[in-house]
Amino acid sequence: MPYFSVAFARSDAGWIGTETDLTEVAGLDDITDIMRETAVETAGDTVLLLVEEEDEWFAVVRLDDGEDPRVFLSDPRAALGSDLARMLHEQIGDVDEVPTDDPVGDAGLLSDLGTAPDKLTELGERTLPGDALSAIAERAGFAEEYDRLR
Repeated sequence: MPYFSVAFARSDAGWIGTETDLTEVAGLDDITDIMRETAVETAGDTVLLLVEEEDEWFAVVRLDDGEDPRVFLSDPRAALGSDLARMLHEQIGDVDEVPTDDPVGDAGLLSDLGTAPDKLTELGERTLPGDALSAIAERAGFAEEYDRLR
């Protein structure tokens, strides 16, 4: 399935974005490695991975220096038809539970970057994935770079 994926690393000079290729990932460890490589290349300590698949769902993965990745997934039902969504959902919890259409994961992972937990949940429930990621990028301060990569 076609997807859009981009990583943003926060550095002293601001946010630096790069497109990411997740076609060969086999699990969250591979995704985390890609994020860490982005951090090393940019000397960033916080890395955000924004993923959108066929305008059906979006995910945000946050990796801070020395911590485990935190994940927010807009539609857990995506794990039923997308290997990528399933990998991300496994970080959150039991994928085999009967999925709801309510967003799952750490809704507070962007609270210090301008998107409050209730706003992120609202974006996951009521906004098209591409528009939601644009709003997240704008609030975090890298909208121009996000639009360029999009």
